[in-house]
Amino acid sequence: MSAPSANTTPILEVRDLKKYFPIKKGLFSRTVGQVKALDGISFDVQAGEVLGLVGESGCGKTTAGRCILQLMQPTSGSVKFEGQEIVGLSRSELRPLRRHMQIVFQDPYSSLNPRLTIGSILREAITTHNLARGAAVNDRVAELLTLVGLSPTHQARYPHEFSGGQRQRIGIARALAVNPRLIVADEPVSALDVSIQAQVVNLLRDLQRQMHLTYIFVAHDLSVVKHISDRVAVMYLGTIAELAGSAELYANPRHPYTVSLLSAIPIPDPDRRRHRIVLRGDVPSPANPPSGCRFHTRCYMAQPVCAHEVPLLREVAPGHWSACHFAEQVAAPAPGQS
Repeated sequence: MSAPSANTTPILEVRDLKKYFPIKKGLFSRTVGQVKALDGISFDVQAGEVLGLVGESGCGKTTAGRCILQLMQPTSGSVKFEGQEIVGLSRSELRPLRRHMQIVFQDPYSSLNPRLTIGSILREAITTHNLARGAAVNDRVAELLTLVGLSPTHQARYPHEFSGGQRQRIGIARALAVNPRLIVADEPVSALDVSIQAQVVNLLRDLQRQMHLTYIFVAHDLSVVKHISDRVAVMYLGTIAELAGSAELYANPRHPYTVSLLSAIPIPDPDRRRHRIVLRGDVPSPANPPSGCRFHTRCYMAQPVCAHEVPLLREVAPGHWSACHFAEQVAAPAPGQS
């Protein structure tokens, strides 16, 4: 079931998006199964909004971002950007749209061409889309580097001459070079030192407000997501478990999986501690997900109905969606205690 937001004119509409990877075995590479990395996710994103996409490793967050941008062809489903269906478009048909939808990659080390200078990397994006010519290109490169907190003189250097945080700033500058309207930030701070993460997140937030950008912010760190996101979608095993406004989701979660994730966030006070909910068992394989609710094998609230009936993603409060049979009975994690 789709989970639209309040506004009726979203910049991005995702409906029942699926991505299955075939499992092949034998001499003739016969398909014997499928890994259901995405299994029918739906949501809207408004212009100027930051939607956080969170969950454990392997839940399908990165796959969702890549399928939305058509860097990976989805198995089925619909993705509309500003009202235009983009699933199924040819490469030539997608090219004019590429400049409006960009990505910041997770790894700042492998995402930059080591053989090109920083200036060449940024100029390539500008000239490919014919956004400037001659001296205007160099002016734009200098402007972009200044915008992300680097010096225009850095454009003559190569990627290996920069730290991880500086490289990620360059990756952000490359995404901004073509004046996009939507940016998928694929765990942009997970590979950085903790001391640098806040700087990059604050930079992204400042740029979003300054340029009225729309973000899909993919991450597994809920404290980072809370800082930057307007709404948060919690994913589990290829599906959306919960979707709500950031403040509402953190204060009033309506899915046991969200509650367990929130209980793991450290409290920055050595004299206080939070009641920790430890999930039982391992994450099931996306090649053979459990029947019924996919979370029921690890859920502390599981009932017999959960094992055979798939819970619909339903609106349990205005703007708050949950895929849990007992969403109204879910309680927020216990606060820190001295």
